[in-house]
Amino acid sequence: MAKTLRKAQTGAREQIKLAARRLFALRGIDGVSVREIVEASGQKNHGSLSYYFGTKEALVRELVADGAKLIDKRRNDFLDRLEASGGPSSVREAVEALVFPSIGLSGETRKEEDTYIRFIAMLAMNHRELFMDALEKRWNSGYLRCLDHLRRLMPDMPAAAKNQRFVFMGAYMSSVLSLREAALTDRSRPHPSWSSDDTLEHFMQTLTAMLEAPLEKGLFAEAAGPRRPRSIVGSIGMILD
Repeated sequence: MAKTLRKAQTGAREQIKLAARRLFALRGIDGVSVREIVEASGQKNHGSLSYYFGTKEALVRELVADGAKLIDKRRNDFLDRLEASGGPSSVREAVEALVFPSIGLSGETRKEEDTYIRFIAMLAMNHRELFMDALEKRWNSGYLRCLDHLRRLMPDMPAAAKNQRFVFMGAYMSSVLSLREAALTDRSRPHPSWSSDDTLEHFMQTLTAMLEAPLEKGLFAEAAGPRRPRSIVGSIGMILD
């Protein structure tokens, strides 16, 4: 009896998280009420979110951590495989280590639509402090490893220029992967551009080109010594500077 009850509670808790992440991805955390989350999760008790999580903010924090931990583990595993064979040996390989671990997150545990990238993109844009605090300056070791490889593999340029490109890279990854995620979960009409097998390859090609592009003469001429971005977010790879 007790085992059955624990299983039911775990199921209810997960359903609330799935429903909340989907709604937050569509409308942001400010556009979704606790009642809407509970109803979307199929729970009959309107106090179930408070019972399992305490507050909506606590739920948001747990959702951020869930995805960040998963991406960080996948990214570190990806890099371990590359480094075991002497890589990454090119900017493109480092880019693959950034992108591939960030997609298809729902496939790890369940057949559920991907919503995490849109969820954190909206949260980081509208509630930066909450997002940063939820990460607790953790779960970004894989991302930092990617940046170290990129600094080694990118063309010679001032450290400040490389760091600025990482800012651009984070914004580009966040926006493109969010659009892709939204299109692939939309069943109302076809999205041939986003569903094509070539889309991710082309995206990574353009991302690589941005990182490898020669620096125009005169830019960063007055740059001082090495400087790292102040705030590094270790989920899909977004730097908020």
